[in-house]
This record gives sequence, C-alpha cells and structure tokens, in this order.
Amino acid sequence: MLDLASKLARSGNLAAAAQLCSKILQQRPEQPKALYLLATAALGKGRREEASELLGRSVASDPDFAPAWNDLGNLRSMEGKLSEAETCYRRAIASEPQFPEAHNNLGNVLQLAGLYQEAAASYQAALRSRPDYPEAHRNLGSALRMLGQPEQAAQAMRAALVANPSFTAAIHQLVHLSKQICDWAQLDELTAKLVEIVETGSAPVNPFVFLTLDTTPRQQFLCAKAWADAHLGPSAPRPQAGAGKAVITVGYLSADYHDHATVHLIGELFALHDRGRFRVIGYSYGPDDGGEVRRKVAASFDKLVDLSGCSHSESATRIREDAVDILVDLKGYTGAARPEILSLRPAPIQVGYLGYPGTLGTDALDFILVDSHVVPEHEQADFSEHLVYLPDSYQVNDRRRPIAENPPSRSQSGLPGDGFVFCCFASPHKVTPAMFDVWMRLVARVPGSVLWLLSSNSTAEANLLREAESRLAGGAARVVFAPPLPNPQHLARFRCADLFLDTLPYNAHTLASDALWGGCPVVTCEGRAFPGRVAGSLLRAVGLPELVTSSLADYEALALALAQAPDRLRAIRDKLAANRLTTALFDSQRFTRNLEAAYETMWRMHSSGEALRGFAVAGTR
Repeated sequence: MLDLASKLARSGNLAAAAQLCSKILQQRPEQPKALYLLATAALGKGRREEASELLGRSVASDPDFAPAWNDLGNLRSMEGKLSEAETCYRRAIASEPQFPEAHNNLGNVLQLAGLYQEAAASYQAALRSRPDYPEAHRNLGSALRMLGQPEQAAQAMRAALVANPSFTAAIHQLVHLSKQICDWAQLDELTAKLVEIVETGSAPVNPFVFLTLDTTPRQQFLCAKAWADAHLGPSAPRPQAGAGKAVITVGYLSADYHDHATVHLIGELFALHDRGRFRVIGYSYGPDDGGEVRRKVAASFDKLVDLSGCSHSESATRIREDAVDILVDLKGYTGAARPEILSLRPAPIQVGYLGYPGTLGTDALDFILVDSHVVPEHEQADFSEHLVYLPDSYQVNDRRRPIAENPPSRSQSGLPGDGFVFCCFASPHKVTPAMFDVWMRLVARVPGSVLWLLSSNSTAEANLLREAESRLAGGAARVVFAPPLPNPQHLARFRCADLFLDTLPYNAHTLASDALWGGCPVVTCEGRAFPGRVAGSLLRAVGLPELVTSSLADYEALALALAQAPDRLRAIRDKLAANRLTTALFDSQRFTRNLEAAYETMWRMHSSGEALRGFAVAGTR
C-alpha cells in the first residue's frame, strides 16, 4: 500500500496518495514515509502548519529519513528561520550525502545568510551529484555574482538554460548579469522573452530585473502581481482601526542602514521628524557594519531594532509589539528585501517608498509615495497601492551630506586638463547600447572630450572599451573609469565633470541627486515608466526643467549644444549653484513637513474607518 501511495504521489495524484497514507497511519500511526507523503499533500493545499507537524513526526520516527528533513528545511526557510532550516538540510545530507536537492537548499539558506563562498560550495556539491540540475546552476550563478565574479555567474546561468531552456529564473538573472557586465549580444532576445513571459503570465519574473528594462507601467504591474501571487500569497488581515492618537508611531523597514545610497538620501529625515507628533523607529534586517553612517542613522531614530536574526513572523511580531501605526518599506523587491514581513500585516497602514520605483503588486502595501512627474494620475490602474502625491519631488535628500574639500584633480583622476568631461557614474546595468551610441557620438563631435564612467567590474570595463572602439576609431582611449570612493569624495569629484549624462530606461536616482548636490548639471530623457522619470522630477524640483528632454534625439542635441556653448553651460551651473539651497529638492525640512502631512492623512483615514484612497499633499514652503 505504501508503494502505491508513493507511486500516486510521484504521478501528481496527491489526494489519492493522502487517502492511502491515512489508512496506513490508522494501523501504524508513526510510519515515517506515510507521514511524509501526507505532509506533501498538505503542502500542496497550502496547509503549512499541518505539514510541519507531520514532517516533525516523520523525522522523530525515523531520524535518518532525508526527504522529510529536506522538506522540513524548506518550510523553515519559507518562515525565515534560516538557522533551523540549515540544521534540517545538514541532517538530510548526513543521512544521504548524495542528495542534490538538500545540497542546493542548504546553499540557498547560506546565501541568504551572506555566506556566499559556503553557498557556492553547496551548489557545486549538488552539481557533482546531478550535473544537469538547472536550479543548482542558477543558484551557483547568484552566489558567484555576490562574490564579485559576474562573468562566471553568467556562465552558470547559461548552463542552467542548457539544462532547461525555459527556466525563467535563469533567463531573468542572465539578463541582469549580461547588463552588469555590458555583454549585449543576447540582450534583445532575452528581454523579448521576459516581456512575452510577463504578458502571457506563464511564469513569475523578478520584478526588479524587469523594472530595469524598457517596459510599460502596465507590464511592470503584471510582472509584480504575478511575482507577489507566486511568492507572497494573500496578505494577513489588516489590524482593526484604533482611536485617534496624539503621537503616530512610524516604522522604517530596510536592510540598508549602513553606507548605502538609500541612507545617503533619507538619513536626515529620521532626525527631522517632529517628535511631538511622531515616534520614529528603524527596523533593520541588513548588516551592521559598525561604521559612521550606521551610528549616525541609529542616533536619528527613537530606537533602531535589529531584525537580522529574526524570522519573518518574529519580525512582524516585534513590529506589532512596538505598536507601529505606519510601516514604511524602503526596499520593495530590491536585493535582500523581505516583503514577506509586509504580507504578515504587522502595521495597520503600510507604505512603499524610495528604494523601489514601482508597484509591488500586492495588497500588503496600502500606499506608495510618488509625485506627479514620476507617476501621472492616469497610471493608478497600474499600481496595487493607492498613489499619494507629494509636492515638488517624491525623493527626499539629506542636505547635511558633506562634500570633501580637497577632491582629486582632473589629472589625478586620469582626465584631460582642458577637454570636456561627460560623466555617468551609474551602475553598468543601466548602460544600454542605445545610450552608449549617443554618448560615443557626443565624444566624437566634441574634440578632446572624454566619457567618465564608474569602474564596477573588469569584464564590464573590457566590454565597454571594446564597444567604444567599435563605434569610434580610438574610442577606447576616450573612456576613463572612476573608482568607487567614500561618499564625501565621490560628491567632490563632480567638480571635475562638465555634464552628467543620464541613463534610460532606468534613470540615475541617487546619482542624479549626487551630481546636482555636487554642482554638476544633469541632462536627462524621460522614459515610459516611473524608473525613467526620476531625474526629470529632481531637475524640476531644483529649478532646471530646461535639462529635461522627451526623446533621445533631443537629449543628444541638448548635451551637444551645452558642450559646444561654454557660456550657456556656465549660466546653468551658476543657476544650479544658486538653486541648490533655495529650491525644494534639497530643502529637507520642507520635505519632512509634507511627508508628515501625508502620514497624518493616511492615519486619519484608517482611524476614522474611512475607505483608503489616493490623495495629494498640498505642500508647504
């Protein structure tokens, strides 16, 4: 009977298998394989608690039953209990050393814990047992990317696609890796595949990768919703409305409370909140590097709570215990994000902001903070969240950010003393062939000019130099790479640049603010969706709408005109210098007042029992 149940389970007939297992358990209540098969059926129906109890009984009955340990590890991993999951996978491997799924799953929890070298070793162990294991190839690629080996990571993704050509997760990761190393050979073909997958709904596609492609708001919504449905499921019920409060507790949820772009933008806001009206708590599930940025941001909160060792459920419980009224998520679907916490509904009002310029496609978020430039009102249908319009720009800035007094000179940076310097310090994944075409034409038409790019990885640099040479004889010599620098020095080196060239379809966000704060004008082209409209929002908020274009042809013409008209460019630089501290973009106190007005409106709606809806903040000066 047990063999028949196993055969039925393998064929996908879990209901019939479960019926047989129930009969077996009536005679042998602790038969481990029957308990395991019954747990598999429970999991198929989404009954995780029941499955967990059955798997626990199975391994208690037979401590060497590797499949039950593996599935129990999967459950613990889904709950965010990584340490318990690791123990389960190691028990499975101890019982069955050539168990590829257990090695792969162990690699996943090690990778989530930031142990990338150990994770890579686990994936390689899985592949020794099963060389054509697509998931292990794909996961190995993920670990290698985190280890700073993007070319080897891309090779692993290609191996995954050889094993399974329709493996969507490998396709979207190969797209991202190809963009990171500026290997554009297959990019159009792979992008078209992802768009087709999203439009047909055949499989979930990573929303952040999809956001970096030239896609529409509607396509981005379909992508996010499919991902949320597959990975998050239904959200927990919203807590009941409470009585009105004199002081609203706001929690900010992020993994980036260290030397990170998000904190460079938002750090001052935490300290500026009116403590007579708001209690402000930070929730961190990322690394504590012990650095100055971490110490400064911790001091800006009423308290900073470390959730890095907590499961999703434990994290949500801690947020509830702190009686958070409004939880603001700063991560979305970016790297290391934990949207599962949001799905558990730890706060009555939950808001998406800053770190992810798009919809999450889930009812776990009530609102998203935007402005009228990045998301026009008619796009509400493309967002699962209610749109809350902030005046000026949606992007907060920290005007306390210091700029180093003694930046490297042009010669120290490898730049010509007199030639025109076009710069773009965006990550290579934002550099597209179309943008690079424009940039090299500009370099070709401005004698003595150079293109100053960020040094990210050696493969990307080599590919970009090759692409430059293919577009312009001697073009490689006209490209200069800038190393990563601490933020004050990074901001200071914008004094060596003449003009910042923005990217499309994903604009510079923090980097555009960096350039403007550093005194360097930015030329942008507005895209079809939120990620491609951010720089235009920033430029309008700093009083430079004349630097916003609506087509690549106009973008190229404007950049060329400014490079060829020193007086015109000087006038724009002078205007930027005058506007930096007098316009809305870097007025942190003004932004904070407007944001607090938004929070109070959200809380008033909830506490009064009013149906939630989008709204616009009138704004203060």
